[in-house]
Order: sequence, then C-alpha cells, then structure tokens
Amino acid sequence: MREVAIIGVSMIKFGRYPDRKVEELAARAALDALKDAGVEMKQVQALYSGNLYQTSGSGQRILQQMGQTGIPVVNVANACATGSTAFREAYFAVASGAYDIVLAVGSEQMGKQGLLGAPRDPATSIEGRIGSYLMPAVFGMAGMEHMRKYGTTQEQFALASVKNHWHSTMNPLAQYQKETPLDEVMNSRVVAYPNTLLMCCPTGDGAAAAVLCSMEKARQFTTQPIKIAASVLTSDPYTDRDLTLPDINTLTRNAAKQAYEMAGIGPEDLDQVELHDCFATAELLHYENLGLCGEGEAAKHIASGAPWLGNKVPTKYEEDVAPFVDKTYQPKTKAVVNVSGGLLSKGHPLGATGVANIAEIVWHLRGQAGARQVEGAKVGLAHVIGLCSACTIHILQR
Repeated sequence: MREVAIIGVSMIKFGRYPDRKVEELAARAALDALKDAGVEMKQVQALYSGNLYQTSGSGQRILQQMGQTGIPVVNVANACATGSTAFREAYFAVASGAYDIVLAVGSEQMGKQGLLGAPRDPATSIEGRIGSYLMPAVFGMAGMEHMRKYGTTQEQFALASVKNHWHSTMNPLAQYQKETPLDEVMNSRVVAYPNTLLMCCPTGDGAAAAVLCSMEKARQFTTQPIKIAASVLTSDPYTDRDLTLPDINTLTRNAAKQAYEMAGIGPEDLDQVELHDCFATAELLHYENLGLCGEGEAAKHIASGAPWLGNKVPTKYEEDVAPFVDKTYQPKTKAVVNVSGGLLSKGHPLGATGVANIAEIVWHLRGQAGARQVEGAKVGLAHVIGLCSACTIHILQR
C-alpha cells in the first residue's frame, strides 16, 4: 500500500440553493478543489462521487458540468457516511497503485426535508413536528440512557450546541453563523427530549471535494501534502441488546480502535476532531466513543473547556458553564472539537458532510482556517456515522 496525500480541497457554503442542480453545486466544489491542488481535469484518472438522494449517475452528471474525459466513475451511497465512503474508495484507489491522481466529491440537495427524507412540508412532517421520525427519537433515547447511567443533564448536552454555534461564527462556509447562549438553546422548542430545536442539525444543500494522489506525486504539486494516516469503515455488528434502544456507539468504537492502530497514535495525540454531532446528545456520546475522555466523563470534558477553540470556554459563556465544572477533572486530550461549527451549525447535507469534515481538517493542518484556526494543528480526525449502517474515521497528519 502506497502512502496517500490530499493536495486539494474545497467546500461551497452550505445552505439552500433551490435554483441550482446538485451536480452544479458538486462541480463548483470539484473545480475549486482542482484549482487548490494545481491539477487540471485531464490529469484526474478517476472520480468517486458520494450522493444519497440523487445517487444514480451523480458522478457522470458532475463530469457533464466540468469536462467528460472518459475516466472511471464510481457512485456511492452509504447513509450519512456517503461522502466519506466515496473519499475512502478514492484513498484505496491510489494506495493500491491503480491510479496516481483521483477526485472525491460529496454532494447533496435536501432543502428542508428531514434526515431520512421526511416530507418537505413542515406542517405534515412527523419528524419536524414531534421528533418521532427515527433519528431525533434515536438520539434522544441515547441521551436519556446516558442521563440514566451517569447523571448527565439536559443543560450539559446543550453546551455542545452553545460551543458549536459559537465556533460557526468564525466559519463563513457554515449554513448558520449565529451564537446561541445556553438559555436560548434550552428555551427553544423540544424536538425529542433532551434535544431541543437548537440541539438538532439543519439540513440543506452543499458539496465538498478533495484531490488525492500518491505521496510521491504530491510533492510535484505542493510543499504541504496532507498524509492520510488512517482510513477505516465499519458497520454495525450484532450485539445481544435491547433492540428498542438503537446502538449508536459500537460501530464508532470499533472504527476508532482500528484507526488509532492504523495511524500509530492515540486520542491524546489529536489536535482537532470533526465528529458527527447530528444532535447535541451525539457529540457528548462520541467524546467517549472516540476515546477523547473516559466512560461517563463527557459532561465533565465539555465543561473543562478542552474541546472549545483555544481549549477554554469564552468569557461570555463562563457563567453558563460554571455550574458543571469539575476542577478535579484532567482532560485526556486537548483536541478541539467541531471548530467548523459542526453539523449543528455548519449544516448536514448528507452526502457532502464526510468530505466537508475532511476539508476542514486539511485547512487547519495547513494553517489556513482563519479566525477559527487551531494553533499548531498537526493531527486531525474526521468522523461520520450513518446509524446502524456505516461509520468512517479518517486520521490526517501534516
């Protein structure tokens, strides 16, 4: 297996583009990634397109927008891990020696529909009205179980939303760039307890792209190749559990173990993490699943300031966080989490999310993230979970 590098990334601003086709959004991101890499379309040897709702021929339609060179196209659909699975296929295509330069694109056009295609009209959407259309209920129940086992409170889960919305104000590509203090999060309407509306990710439209090539060839294009140190994909194994409570933990824990072993590092070596915070409860659960803290310590971890930009809670939010601070708690890692704004504020157009998370890590490793830059970032982890179907983890290094 050859070493593989990322030499170009791009992401369009997530939002809603009712007057544009999804392939137009994807082509824009792809062309920008090629420009970032200094690569021409004629040099790309294969395209891997991740798209969930418009999957059939998505990659071919992208090429119709940007140049049909006759290269192989692979179209991928894998729940929320669609884009990151396409990226992983691109990684293996280069690592195997089959190609030297490939393009991975993630795209989606969802508008206001729910996470699993609930009706677009909020007046008739069960998911939008009472949160019982699978995903809100699943992550609500998972949060309730954590509350039962460890005494976690709704306010502690809500701190993830406070943090990520604050981070998003520094990301011009985020769908929303608005701070939400704790009282605002808590007073927004409940969707599926303990998650309120501001503890749920928005859906919309978006696209992101990455150019991958062999490490040897990468040095022809850049002095800052970003190494893909680990690429892992897992699915949900059978466990003897109460099937009324879906397991959102096991496939991430399995993937994390494999990824750390593949990269030869541990969670304590991470500088930055982009994890799958589709709901605020998910962020805290994944702190533990990714080994960022110990079992039952997620609430202490977010209150410690470790996952906030600068590894400290901003002065304006100290009063909100103060009741939950445990001064005896020592963070296992100081990895900043979801400095992009996360899915909670950056948005979650399903097929685009996985590649967008990788692009965010790349910008920080290059020192190109502007006001939200994680200082001295050398190692980052991107995580996406498609519930009960797929989990991807990629570890990137400079």
